[in-house]
Amino acid sequence: MDSQIFSQDVCVIGGGGHVGLPFALICADSGLRTVIYDVDRNRVEQIRAGVMPFCEEGAEEMLTRVLASGRLVVEDQPCLISSCRFLVMIIGTPVDEHLNPTFGAIDRALRAAREHLRDGQVLILRSTVFPGTSQRIQRFLDAAGLRIQVACCPERVAQGHSLREFRELPQILSSFDDEALAAVRELFGRFARDFVEMTPAEAELCKLMTNAWRYIQFATVNQFYMLATAHGVDFERILHGCRHEYPRMAGMPGPGFAAGPCLVKDTMQLAAFSHNHFMLGHSAMLVNEGLPSHLIELARRDGDLAAATVGILGMAFKAESDDSRDSLAYKLRKLLVLEARQVLCTDPFVRDPGLVPLERVLAESDVLFVATPHAAYRRLPPITGKRVIDVWSCLQKPSLSQ
Repeated sequence: MDSQIFSQDVCVIGGGGHVGLPFALICADSGLRTVIYDVDRNRVEQIRAGVMPFCEEGAEEMLTRVLASGRLVVEDQPCLISSCRFLVMIIGTPVDEHLNPTFGAIDRALRAAREHLRDGQVLILRSTVFPGTSQRIQRFLDAAGLRIQVACCPERVAQGHSLREFRELPQILSSFDDEALAAVRELFGRFARDFVEMTPAEAELCKLMTNAWRYIQFATVNQFYMLATAHGVDFERILHGCRHEYPRMAGMPGPGFAAGPCLVKDTMQLAAFSHNHFMLGHSAMLVNEGLPSHLIELARRDGDLAAATVGILGMAFKAESDDSRDSLAYKLRKLLVLEARQVLCTDPFVRDPGLVPLERVLAESDVLFVATPHAAYRRLPPITGKRVIDVWSCLQKPSLSQ
């Protein structure tokens, strides 16, 4: 790292969230002088105090260690941006209510940081962005007369396991010239052991296509599940038949809610990039977003829901996570509020004042939906005397004698 010009190595802009904070931790733990800049003052104070604001395997201990070492500084003001060689921007391009990408957050961040940018820096886009965003930002910097090189190195780790996967998985690296590519290779080489190098346009599409592929896979099996259960056929037995000792189907996922802050958003970004000719992506969205309604239809088969108390187990968008962003469990709740006398929701990880203890949900509910397959639910004894809708096959089944 160039210590003669810059006193710090890395500034993670937007570094207090699920993508930025683990990246900042791995950088600091690898010996890099790292700055987190985040406008959320409460989040900054929490991190400074050594408290992780969300669940991330191994992060609490690492945060304590790097704070004590002095290699991690946390700020809610952009004052240290100018002292850093690498600026890692954790700001993506979300989609609006019309499912089109928006650039407002990136534009605002660049304008806010403009006076702190310095020649010789490398700006790394780490979040998922609409194709062409890297080129757009490089043009902005060039027009401003700044000699700052743009790189696109999208994250590709599983939330909750980032720190381990940073070291295990190949990192995607791209830039517009060989000098910047060599610089980011040196940076990521502090903790990663393998790289895939490509152009920025290729890197942008690679990340979007990876997430869209997973979303389409989940939609395929969810469609199969809906076809089978609509006709009263046990899909769990079909899935076992598809997979058992049959290598061509070994990668077939199980059914369940496919949501969260990435998969549907990134699929819709590809759709916008294709001028809405990405039929597979749109079809996948219709299937995955339609699954909550299908589950309610299954529950109706055994009786009206109007007089029932309904319980939802799990509100996070995936198992063993506290992240409820864009979770389809909340869509399920909205639909059930229109159907049932009362809806009770619980989750062992999600912080939501509207949730109630698991014991109350189990005691008072006439109908149970499993929305998130947390390990705690797998350990529950078999549930009898209630209607149970368990798309994940998470709960233990009662024996035939019960």
